[in-house]
Amino acid sequence: MRAFEHNIIALIWDFDKTLAKNYMQKPIFKEYNINEEEFWKENNSLVNKYKEMGITVNKDTIYLNHFLTCVNQGIFPGLNNSKLRELGKEIEFFDGLPDFFNTIKNTIEKDEKYKRYKITVEHYIVSTGLKAMIEGSKIAPYVKDIWGCTFIENPIPSKLNSKNLSDKRQNNDKVITQIGYAIDHTSKTRAVFEINKGINVYKDEIDVNDRMPYGYRRIPFSNMIYIADGPSDVPVFSLLKQKGGKTFAVYPKGETKSFNQVDQLREDGRIDMYGEADYTEESLTYMWLVENVKQIADKIYNAKEEAIKQSASQSPKHIL
Repeated sequence: MRAFEHNIIALIWDFDKTLAKNYMQKPIFKEYNINEEEFWKENNSLVNKYKEMGITVNKDTIYLNHFLTCVNQGIFPGLNNSKLRELGKEIEFFDGLPDFFNTIKNTIEKDEKYKRYKITVEHYIVSTGLKAMIEGSKIAPYVKDIWGCTFIENPIPSKLNSKNLSDKRQNNDKVITQIGYAIDHTSKTRAVFEINKGINVYKDEIDVNDRMPYGYRRIPFSNMIYIADGPSDVPVFSLLKQKGGKTFAVYPKGETKSFNQVDQLREDGRIDMYGEADYTEESLTYMWLVENVKQIADKIYNAKEEAIKQSASQSPKHIL
């Protein structure tokens, strides 16, 4: 594997309440006429109920199991990955999206100065939500890659005691039956390391746990900006602050509780800045992100220029 030029800037986004106005599952509840508030209340009570039974569960991802329970009980009949992608089209985004994704990308990639060193911008989404719904949303075409939770519809059967099994898999009504991949707020940091090493691009060549020299990492942490909405994103905020990246928090306009949360993150040194979840031109969030992407691009440009100067100054000269 060759060393990289480190000319890629990555904007890594949380999803719910950062890009999407509501929790992404809202269209599912609407489709099946289920009270959203009651579902989450019931879901959130499961952690303590299972604890009383002596079973430890992950509070970030228990909702995946609860969705499967609802499918099995016929509450979400016919819910499969195709249906999730279809419902993803109904996700509502904050003002300025998804156009802002292209705007900030073009700000760098169409600038003649940055073209000299092929400096580019990539968008990534790292979410504890459902990957299929994000894939079906109107923002997906603007994104390089997505990390999110996945479901399996047709599990691969075990071959144990296969002689005694009849084929019972003839089911045309595919529904989600198992959890394929679960990501919680802590494991989001793993996704950031995978972006750093380029594992999503070179899947068959490297593993996230492989040792890799700085020069062989596809996107340095210092070329990253992480944008999210709250305290649950502290693990990634902390990682990027330690590694030289930038961090930004957003809150919905007019929501005092959310404002106080992100302001506390600033006081605790978790984030560099925060602003309203408004991506329209001239908003604070728009300006901060655009200007900080430019700063990273300038840093890359200046480093390339300096490397060329040093290379030229070290060229051999005639001895007089």
